[in-house]
Amino acid sequence: MPKGFSLHIGLNSVDPQHYGGWDGKLGACEADAEDMELIAKSLHYNNVSTLLTAKATINNVINEIKKAATSLESGDIFFLSYSGHGGSVPDQDKDEDDGKDETWCLYDGQLPDDQLFSLWHLFREDVRIIVLSDSCHSGTVVRAYHYDLNNSSNYSSLTDTTYRFLPPSINHKTFERNRSFYKESIIENKRKNDYSGELKCSLKLISGCQDNQLSADGDYNGLFTGTLLTVWKNGTFEGNYKLFHKKIVELMPPDQSPNYWCIGKNNENYDNQKPFTI
Repeated sequence: MPKGFSLHIGLNSVDPQHYGGWDGKLGACEADAEDMELIAKSLHYNNVSTLLTAKATINNVINEIKKAATSLESGDIFFLSYSGHGGSVPDQDKDEDDGKDETWCLYDGQLPDDQLFSLWHLFREDVRIIVLSDSCHSGTVVRAYHYDLNNSSNYSSLTDTTYRFLPPSINHKTFERNRSFYKESIIENKRKNDYSGELKCSLKLISGCQDNQLSADGDYNGLFTGTLLTVWKNGTFEGNYKLFHKKIVELMPPDQSPNYWCIGKNNENYDNQKPFTI
């Protein structure tokens, strides 16, 4: 029988010591992670881990992903969810056209898409990975294309809603205060590992929004996660990943359009499965 591992990350704040005095307070990210944890448990995943706020450090997240990569074999599934702020850091290895790497804002620092992408190479052939990212600018965060975070038109309606993005001024300050940390971690990661080959696993991303959009927080769940749970209907949803994504998009406002993106090895059986199925 296939195995299922899952990791659910939710940050209602970040460490001000790393982020230039900014704590990034949010209201619903921990609840998002706990609800994704309940889905995994309802489907009888073999291993379910949850990292909330101060526990959601770079090392803890990377170690949990590596644990899954070591444990899972062909046909198994890894379910990874993230709820928190999205940000960016200047590209350190010159592989991005716009000079930026998209990030997840973990408690003690940002985790760039380059490092996430390197982790996918650790998974064995035909392992299935589903990533949910309820964060701003998350449309391709597992291996991003980029938009200008400083474009003020992206933030034209931020008056009544809290959004899950790292403000450009804080983003810049955070990087400048920790320049050596990001430069060394990204370049050292690439030096140690050759990830030029094709991915052997099959990865699907359903994101909270497109790369040039923002993801809204909420009173209990984020807008994307709450909508996903509505479509999931406590597990009674019937259909594949594409239909699942389509039904979520139909309930979302036009300024927040969840993305569906696949990388790695084609897997028709995975394409046609009910979401999160072991």
